[in-house]
Amino acid sequence: MPLKRRPHGSGDAWVEGPDGRRFWGTYGAAGLLVARHDDGVLLQHRAEWSHFGGTWGLPGGARHQGESARDGAVREAVEEAGVPAPVVRPRFLSLLDLGWWSYSTVVAGADAPFTPVIGDAESIEVRWVPVAEVDDLPLHPGFADRWPSLRDDLFRDPVVIVDAANVVGSRPDGWWRDRPGAALRLVEHLVALTEAGWPAETLGLPHETWWPRVVVVLEGEAKRMPDPVHPATLDIERAGTDGDSAIITRVESLPDPTQAIVVTADRGLTDRVTALGASTASPAALWRAIDAV
Repeated sequence: MPLKRRPHGSGDAWVEGPDGRRFWGTYGAAGLLVARHDDGVLLQHRAEWSHFGGTWGLPGGARHQGESARDGAVREAVEEAGVPAPVVRPRFLSLLDLGWWSYSTVVAGADAPFTPVIGDAESIEVRWVPVAEVDDLPLHPGFADRWPSLRDDLFRDPVVIVDAANVVGSRPDGWWRDRPGAALRLVEHLVALTEAGWPAETLGLPHETWWPRVVVVLEGEAKRMPDPVHPATLDIERAGTDGDSAIITRVESLPDPTQAIVVTADRGLTDRVTALGASTASPAALWRAIDAV
């Protein structure tokens, strides 16, 4: 039995801009670019009847009303290509914003292998394509424009290590009266930020938004912080001795220390982690990102 087209959702309509161009998605559109070292990237061969039919691009489509770009991209990939949402981990978002319409490319890794499956009539084929072979395909013009800027970061997987004592101490809000409470407030802020996505500029990274792995290192009195409500969102380490040593150990333990970004203003610690290949971000930039959530 031939596959059917899906019923329209709340955002499924054409939007026409002041220059006469038309794009699909009342609330913008989003697509998911899943990348695995062993498989390449997951691409969709678009049905001939569709916009730019016959070309290759991403599983994606119009966002629903009130739906985030990340959620919309994952939902579309589940519906169109059988992507198992539990194994997908979004890494970053690259945005094309025309002012009156936007397209969000969400680049993700997959924690387990899977076989894509055509989910509706919008696809001729969905399959893994080796990264080196993508340019050999007839690509959707929008994807072709963005592919060069996406390709270099497909496997960038940053680990943000937060020097909690230094970050808390950078904002004089009375934290010294209750160090465990101040640490817990920081962790709760980081949970919200990590769910929303970190601004790329906060981390000194390209594109617009990142969802990094986050480690919070506590030392001294702050180690008495009660467990947060969402313990799985962040990795919380209560340092055995001092926080700096725990952070150095974390950076050294990574398969690729250049993926580490340490949030600290401590000059001595900065020198030590950069010597290992890591980079740093400032507590001030982190607080700006937290305040914007």
